Amino acid sequence: MSERQEPAILKAGKEAISIEIEGLERLRKNLGKDFERAVRLILETTGRVIVTGIGKSGLVGRKIAATLASTGTPSIFLHPVEAMHGDLGMVVAGDVIIAISNSGETQELNALLPAFKERKIPLIAFTGNPKSTLAREGSCVIDTGVEREACSLGLAPTASTTAALAAGDALAVVLLRLRHFSEKDFRRNHPLGTLGERLKVSVRQVMLTGDSVPVVRTGTSMEQVIAEIDRKRLGAALVFDKDDILVGIVTDGDLRRAMLRYADLGSRKVEDIMTKNPKSVMPDAMAADALAVMEQHLITVLPVVGISGRLVGIVHLHDLLGKGQFKFVV
Repeated sequence: MSERQEPAILKAGKEAISIEIEGLERLRKNLGKDFERAVRLILETTGRVIVTGIGKSGLVGRKIAATLASTGTPSIFLHPVEAMHGDLGMVVAGDVIIAISNSGETQELNALLPAFKERKIPLIAFTGNPKSTLAREGSCVIDTGVEREACSLGLAPTASTTAALAAGDALAVVLLRLRHFSEKDFRRNHPLGTLGERLKVSVRQVMLTGDSVPVVRTGTSMEQVIAEIDRKRLGAALVFDKDDILVGIVTDGDLRRAMLRYADLGSRKVEDIMTKNPKSVMPDAMAADALAVMEQHLITVLPVVGISGRLVGIVHLHDLLGKGQFKFVV
């Protein structure tokens, strides 16, 4: 790639983002009473929010439905074609529909409108054409129209889908606030999000202490070091001097490298093999901080030391994340 091409590429990328931002600015400017009515409709419903759309609008709709559901508003996505082949039975009295179509004239979507009307289901229309068939049938209309698409051909839905997605996010956020949806409620909807909770605690709460910590002194033979690593099964041994100050660490990686270097490894002293001045963490640091150090340096154990440099404990990756749940990407 020539140096002349690179600025042109960056310019085109920035221009596309600028067009998307223009669309969002227009959405914000046009947000009005119909948005408020949409929020009230959803708050007052006794059923679910049914989000529907096809093509790129359908993909946006799936994301909106997922965001609503995870933030306290029961919601599902309904594919218009599947709806015409039986899935319309999912829609019952008490539900609210969010229908997404930039043109407002999507045939597959508009074919469902009579069924929604017959069931007396309120319809929130997300469309870029307030005069369209979809808009005319809507109980309220969110104008997601944009002046232009980021696509240079003006054909691929880009800025318009971004605007629709942002409108859905705005609905979800406002509903979340009005429902007083709490962090506790959010965690209840994300049962596999317990990792975040685990990382909020201090290192002191998850570290190993006492006899569980593999420790050797300077001057120890590597034969004894290997035995200590094998006994404690953490893949490392911490090295302390006569004043109980941490001076090094021997890991499985250190052992592999030493085996290639020394034929008499067992008779070597730990000082010959250890990594000096290893990374460490304070006991009152957050577990998330310990994880960040591990990830940055591609290590799986961290000594835990006090201000004086004396041993407090050791923390292993598995103590932070649970065995088998994390893998470094290098």
